[in-house]
Amino acid sequence: MFNWFSFLTYAIVTAITPGPNNIMSMSNGSRRGFRRALPFNFGIGVGFCILMLLCTVLCSMLSALIPKIKLPMLIVGAAYMLYLAWETFRSSGSVEESHFSDGFVSGLLLQFINPKIYIYCIMSMEAYILPYYYGQVMPLAGFALLLAFIGFASTLCWSAFGSAFKWLFSRHAKEVGTIMALLLVYCAVSLFLG
Repeated sequence: MFNWFSFLTYAIVTAITPGPNNIMSMSNGSRRGFRRALPFNFGIGVGFCILMLLCTVLCSMLSALIPKIKLPMLIVGAAYMLYLAWETFRSSGSVEESHFSDGFVSGLLLQFINPKIYIYCIMSMEAYILPYYYGQVMPLAGFALLLAFIGFASTLCWSAFGSAFKWLFSRHAKEVGTIMALLLVYCAVSLFLG
């Protein structure tokens, strides 16, 4: 029998923890406000859906390739996270109105180079879903969309948090930017620790 509690616990905890999506959503929410950060979040949502569906379809085939592609994927993902950390740190001296990563396309494209998303989907599929629903197209598509929705909802929470504390972030922009940059560095380093 499918263990919903265990699956949902894993999916929610994994989605809500700091990662590029959540940190960039919080950063955009703090700089632009919740409403003006929505295009980035919608980009994340669409990218999440596309990637979850693709990962679900290809998960069986990737199982044999994962050991070969894991390291290059981690290196590219970590490099991008370090780039985001540098940009976040560099721009943390003031609250800006425009930023390189605040649009729909940026949110969409971030999904395809974010290793946390791949790990999230592959672990969910391999550990929880495929053992019970292998070969069943509709349930697998439903789970992929559920995983995408959980991830999207998490980014909205982080964006709302950033927006709600905009006054704090604007008063302490350098410190908050430094903390967010360090969290991104932590995310990049932690890819190689687990």
